[in-house]
Amino acid sequence: MTSTPLKIFQIIALLLFILCSGVIGYHLIEGWSLFDALYMTVITLATVGYGEIHTLSHAGRIFTIFLIFGGMGILLYGVTEMTAFVVEGEMTGYLRRRTMKQRIGKLSNHYILCGWGLKGEHVLDELLRTKRQCVVVEIDANKVIRLHERNAMVVEGDATHDDILIIAGIERAAGLVATLPTDKDNLFVVITARGLNPKLRIVAKVDEIGTREKFLRSGANTTVSTNFIGGLRMASELVRPDTVNFLDTMLRDNSSLRVEDVHVGKRSKYLGKSIKQCDPLNDTRVLLFSIKRQGSYQFNPSRTTALEEGDTLIVIGEPEQIATLRSSLSHTPTS
Repeated sequence: MTSTPLKIFQIIALLLFILCSGVIGYHLIEGWSLFDALYMTVITLATVGYGEIHTLSHAGRIFTIFLIFGGMGILLYGVTEMTAFVVEGEMTGYLRRRTMKQRIGKLSNHYILCGWGLKGEHVLDELLRTKRQCVVVEIDANKVIRLHERNAMVVEGDATHDDILIIAGIERAAGLVATLPTDKDNLFVVITARGLNPKLRIVAKVDEIGTREKFLRSGANTTVSTNFIGGLRMASELVRPDTVNFLDTMLRDNSSLRVEDVHVGKRSKYLGKSIKQCDPLNDTRVLLFSIKRQGSYQFNPSRTTALEEGDTLIVIGEPEQIATLRSSLSHTPTS
């Protein structure tokens, strides 16, 4: 299918062609000036009924007949196509895609979701609930329409193509999730994404456990096997149902609690200070229960533990308070 910009270009090109043909034809056949030839061409194509500005020769009249038929055909085609743009919504879709591209162009440190299927839908919901900006890459036109209805940021196209991921802002993104239907497609996404952004965190869905190493070698930071996770969930429901129910409660729409990672940046004003001196951690709505330092975890760290660059705090709390904590520990607040 021809894209909207190309159709508009074709219509304009045809109109210019017939206009130039008329000017050149009258100039060569009748010897008229270019302005007179242009005026005659315009009134002929517009069919306004004005008389001939100069007497036409026999050859000039034959040329005028062909000019009228050709011009009317092109004008009718142009009007039909432009009407179709409006009636079929193509023009609206084109303008919407341009607006969407401008919105995405302003994003940074956002997340890209490749594939809005059964699993991708839950990924998008969780990212939005935790106040993270997300761009969905989806090839199914019907799903794209549904995403637009949700006011989600979406790029229509194949996530395995470089240009589509570039439009989604992959060079400025913080992370990417690949949830396409097959391992082969997800592997292509991983390879493509890693080549475009070496610092990107990539999480990929895998169906076959044996393909995990291939994904990791291809650039994925980690993989998630729904079959493996499903089996663990069933075992957990069997032996620790209350713990599972507690975690489920945090992930439901009616709960605002989340378990999050918060990294300590080198520009934080709390760098080198103890936990009890970190004001955001004294908020009763944020609970610190572990620190990851140099690859190992310190559970229930002492309040006198000093924060170091590169530490990752594992906290539980409401998204707004966690966002405040993350901002404080990552950057030096402006006065």
